[in-house]
Amino acid sequence: MTNETPESTDFIHEAVAEDLRNGRFDHVKTRLPPEPNGYLHIGHVKAFLIDYNTAKDFGGVLDLRFDDTNPEKEETEFVDAIQEDAHWLGIEWEQVLFASDFFDLLYEWAVKLVKKGKAYVDDQSPDEVKASRGSWTEPGIESPWRNRSVEENLDLLERMKNGEFPDGSRVLRAKIDMAHGNMNMRDPIMYRILHEPPHHRTGSKWCIYPMYDWAHGQNDAMHGVTHSLCSIEYEHHRPLYEWFLNELEIENKPRQIEFARLNMTYTVMSKRKLRRLVEEGYVDGWDDPRMPTIRGMRRRGYTPESLRDFIDRTGVSKTISASAGVMIDVAILEACVRDDLNKRSPRKLAVLDPLKVVIENYPEDQTEEFEIDNNPTDPESGTRKVPFSKVIYIEKDDFREVAPPKYHRLAPGQEVRLRNAYFIKCEDVVKDANGEIVEVRCSYDPTTRGGNAPDGRKVKGTIHWVSATHGIPVEVRLYDRLFNNPDPEASGDFIADLNPDSRQTLTNCIVEPSLKDAQPGDKFQFERVGYFCVDIQSTPEKLIFNRTVSLRDTWAKIEETRGK
Repeated sequence: MTNETPESTDFIHEAVAEDLRNGRFDHVKTRLPPEPNGYLHIGHVKAFLIDYNTAKDFGGVLDLRFDDTNPEKEETEFVDAIQEDAHWLGIEWEQVLFASDFFDLLYEWAVKLVKKGKAYVDDQSPDEVKASRGSWTEPGIESPWRNRSVEENLDLLERMKNGEFPDGSRVLRAKIDMAHGNMNMRDPIMYRILHEPPHHRTGSKWCIYPMYDWAHGQNDAMHGVTHSLCSIEYEHHRPLYEWFLNELEIENKPRQIEFARLNMTYTVMSKRKLRRLVEEGYVDGWDDPRMPTIRGMRRRGYTPESLRDFIDRTGVSKTISASAGVMIDVAILEACVRDDLNKRSPRKLAVLDPLKVVIENYPEDQTEEFEIDNNPTDPESGTRKVPFSKVIYIEKDDFREVAPPKYHRLAPGQEVRLRNAYFIKCEDVVKDANGEIVEVRCSYDPTTRGGNAPDGRKVKGTIHWVSATHGIPVEVRLYDRLFNNPDPEASGDFIADLNPDSRQTLTNCIVEPSLKDAQPGDKFQFERVGYFCVDIQSTPEKLIFNRTVSLRDTWAKIEETRGK
């Protein structure tokens, strides 16, 4: 344990370091408090890494504590998935805890508040409770049952716990101030009655369940958390967090510190909205590569290193508005992914939209191999041999029958370099009955083997290729942003903002033969095309590749500029 601020600092690290220096705490303990009602998404990554890095940087410990206080939405499936995804991110914890394991103690503490006259049982309906809370400009109205005796409240609370009353008929509320300027302090609900469904861990033992504001701080205190780090929307809840701890006379009270949550362009983070996308079939499940879930990002080919780099780059900040978050351009995340995959991904040749090229003066039955670097940025990655033959495929976009200005790819009478192979020049084209080009006929210069001319002549264009004889047919799925609107969260109808072209499936792609043994999860750079990952649905008989992220395309930018 150290009380020195780590070299990499932010306002949270500075606050923790000050707490250690002034003796408020002599150690650091944080916690991850996910509710097991869904899969982790990129917003959780920020929160998880802030908690984890804070504990690690100060030599402290981290607990994973599931906030399983709502049996209507929670499942063991999500408990397992959250642990798996957090481990994938590189996060380690000291112990796994569940709020439900401490329901008995939490109930005892509720009884303590009732005995102090600081909590009461309210018979109002949920709608009546909501209507009586007032507004930010008008005070609330006290419940007719607010001044029940301690004895009556204890009796009713016990009977609530024993299951004597139906759902929604009564709640336990803290007695604070119905005129308080902070609406969270207007006699907040602590327990509600809920008989069904059974809890995923406690079964039917309990039919009253704690609200988050009641369970949150008390669980922190029970487990010895020193710093409760949470997103900025809980800033207005902090007075209640501290009120409960003070009224319970908790020693060594945890300190709540808020940070701006992560919002990302072209993305929704709301679990409710993500669930709707899944349940209504707009995506193919929680692991759809277009989803901002960790499951989806893993399937798409994102790496834990790239996500950690993304969080580091975006930093930790605190906004003024409790409803605000940090809006980050998704392009920053894509840049982090590119930077990481550039270092670790083997290079491969792949043609996604094939155009047949016949090299007319190449020997009919000849096949040769070119030795190509697996990754030029990694000298230890070695080389591979790629076969070459008379008939090859190139990208259709690498040929123009009528070449526009600054077009340096293949065109009639124009010479280009085949990557790592030869110079070729277009001599003729073959068209079908509809006038579509189906074949390009070229000549090659055998003296340019390896991609350089001994006479010193230069060509400006280099294109990639795959041997028609040796190439493997594969399916490629091109993923783009799920929404057209940069801020779909703010849209009145986020479904209307869905991008109809967020996935394109290409079934006639050709890749070099070294990919025949590629396994699900393997990652590659398809040269001049982008970064790709083998999909979980891929089989040896049918290889499927997901585009993780594209490469920067200079010519595409030129065409885009010309079109404006």
